[in-house]
Amino acid sequence: MFPGLERKKARYDELEKQLQDPSVLTDITRMLAIQKEMGSLARIAMAIRSWHNLLSDIETAELMLDEETDRDAREYAQAELNELKAKRDAMKTELEDIATAGDSITRGSLIMEVRAGTGGDEAALFAKDLYDMYMAYCVNKGWKTELIEFSPTELGGLKEVIFSITGDGAFHQLQFESGGHRVQRVPATETQGRVHTSAATVAVLPEADEVEIDINPEDLQVDTMRAGGPGGQKVNKTESAVRITHLPTGIVVKCQDEKSQHKNRAKAMRVLRSRILEAQQQKAQAERAEARRTLVGSGDRSERIRTYNFPQNRMTDHRCNLTLYKLDRIVAGDMDELITALLSFDREERLKIGELGES
Repeated sequence: MFPGLERKKARYDELEKQLQDPSVLTDITRMLAIQKEMGSLARIAMAIRSWHNLLSDIETAELMLDEETDRDAREYAQAELNELKAKRDAMKTELEDIATAGDSITRGSLIMEVRAGTGGDEAALFAKDLYDMYMAYCVNKGWKTELIEFSPTELGGLKEVIFSITGDGAFHQLQFESGGHRVQRVPATETQGRVHTSAATVAVLPEADEVEIDINPEDLQVDTMRAGGPGGQKVNKTESAVRITHLPTGIVVKCQDEKSQHKNRAKAMRVLRSRILEAQQQKAQAERAEARRTLVGSGDRSERIRTYNFPQNRMTDHRCNLTLYKLDRIVAGDMDELITALLSFDREERLKIGELGES
């Protein structure tokens, strides 16, 4: 019923056997890699094992009911069977949730990028508002955040900000924030009281580790330079800024916020691995794009996904046609209703097109 989950459970069983191999136990790097992969699969493996055990218990209970002739004993056996079937129905729903969530449910960390789009200074201020909204949401959830790159403007806005988020369910809940965000409001610099429209883009990248994305050092072009701009004023006396180009894909990452070149390089590599993983995932999704057109979104940051209308205190998500008149609370970090609606919509759409077997 859940072939995708069964494959992951089989992989977990295989890794479990590998940990019993003496050659693995003496190879710390390999052992840690296996343990890490097992950790990401543990929830699915345990759920499928419980499912198998429950189905076995139901089969046994049905056999006992068929063989029982005493009336009282049959009633007791039937009651027990009914209870087991109720558990099966509940567990089936739980497994459907896991299956439709795909790999997102096993990921706990992500890298988020917010950039100002069209709209000049107002777009940069809106990008800062989005950053503050996500940070407040992370505080509400108890998630850990780490700033990777921060490029402010003179008026207090943001050209770009890159930061990581780590916590239980973080990627699963924020995965649909990728795309174009549009704001409609009266800018602070507007003297006529006219509503302006500006935009910012958000990208949510699943954070990849060195085991998951193995990068050949020969595929990298690393350039160092002095940091510049508002974010680099404190560190521009030495060549601490790092720009890394991944030659096979053309992906370029630059980090300059740290005073240490080593720290900037480490942060740049984190972003690079995540962008490579995102590109791989988008390629795989594109191969199934026709079937997935009705899903919440492709993750394409050029796709307009949401409008924030401040005069009407209204937020509209265009993918699931959700409109909430509590924008003031949403931008303050109260995003639960929005996130829940997106996840529910995505689940229903995946069930419609039968994606259970692909997870």
